[in-house]
Amino acid sequence: MGEIVDSAPDGVDPSVPNIARMYDYFLDGKDNFASDREAAEQILKLFPGTRDSARANRDFLRRAVRHLVDSGVDQIVDLGAGLPTQGNTHEIAPEARVVYVDYDPVVCAHGRALLSRGANVEFVQADIRDIDPLLDTLAETIDLGRPVAFLMLAVLHFLPDEAAYGIVGRLRDAGPAGSRLVISHAVDAAPDSTPQALEIYRQATAALNLRTPEEIAAFFEGYELAEPGLVYPQDWRPDPGDSPLGPKAVTDVGYAGVGRKP
Repeated sequence: MGEIVDSAPDGVDPSVPNIARMYDYFLDGKDNFASDREAAEQILKLFPGTRDSARANRDFLRRAVRHLVDSGVDQIVDLGAGLPTQGNTHEIAPEARVVYVDYDPVVCAHGRALLSRGANVEFVQADIRDIDPLLDTLAETIDLGRPVAFLMLAVLHFLPDEAAYGIVGRLRDAGPAGSRLVISHAVDAAPDSTPQALEIYRQATAALNLRTPEEIAAFFEGYELAEPGLVYPQDWRPDPGDSPLGPKAVTDVGYAGVGRKP
């Protein structure tokens, strides 16, 4: 891990924990500030498997994107992409058209560096809660008349119900048959610790909205779930070389799945 420098670009308050930078810290990244590290350490005390869970989520991303490519999908929109790390979507699918979307200015500043790594890569600064303007922007960068995959990894649990289900519904309607939806989502795995965790995220840049497996499955309405269905991320078509998980990771991860629009 490289040197960590607590200097922020204009307009960014480094004293406020940021969910993207906290996630970067869980992945042993260096693009985080003291406030992010402090908040992340508080989460790790409550949920010791969070770091393993974050790695499992990245492994799921790799396998899911590889599945998309093998299925012939060559347009991928990574919504709430977060800070660049190892194994980014465009690196897994170098021949695909990849559009990253995030609203965070720090994320976007780092993300635009990706443009130098591939001609098929674009980074859009936009808020997925403003879904109609975002779809208009996407229509200028990808062909919505052909199958497109929408990735929402560790994103929907930062949106309240009305926004989350509405956004997923608009994405489903925007893509033609053969389009995909890829989701990973946290669950309420430890009720005794949940109120403290929710308060930590409320003090950060986005509140956490945990859902049951049944509520997560509802996001796939109108899609056909690919095998093995909605499962722990580490159980979705695992590879032998995936990151090893500690004994607490399974209870801290959540669920993941890939759906195809018929």
